[in-house]
Amino acid sequence: MTYATDRVHEEIAYIAYHFHWSLEDILDLEHRDRRRYAEQIATLVTRASADR
Repeated sequence: MTYATDRVHEEIAYIAYHFHWSLEDILDLEHRDRRRYAEQIATLVTRASADR
């Protein structure tokens, strides 16, 4: 099974936007770690939006 290229690009853009990490740093992450960071960012963004 492969992971959709579009989905990988979305995760990379999301992490780069919020953490300001380089493409190289993000690509060095294991898939599950990158996915987990993206999920944690989403949780933080949702929580911050609810607090407004």
